[in-house]
Amino acid sequence: MQRSNSFGTSWADQWDTGADPSPRARGGNGDGQKGGVEKTKAAAATGLRKVKAGTAQGFQWIKDKYQKKSAGKNGKQGGGSEVAAGY
Repeated sequence: MQRSNSFGTSWADQWDTGADPSPRARGGNGDGQKGGVEKTKAAAATGLRKVKAGTAQGFQWIKDKYQKKSAGKNGKQGGGSEVAAGY
C-alpha cells in the first residue's frame, strides 16, 4: 500500500477541471467581514448566557439536595461520624 504525502496532488487537484477562484473575487469592501464578527460576538454572548444560566441552575440543584439531606437529620448537628461517638 502506497502512502500518500502532502507534497503530491490531492484528489481535488486531480479531478477538478476548473480553476480555483481568487479570494478577492468574492467582492465586498470589508463590511461583510464586520457583519460576521458581529454575528460571532452575538453567538458567543448567547452561548455564555446559556452556560451561566445552566451553571446557576446546577449549583441551585446541588444546594437544594444538600439542604434536603441536612433536613433529614432532624436538626441534629454533629461534627463526627456515628462510629466515632462511641469512643
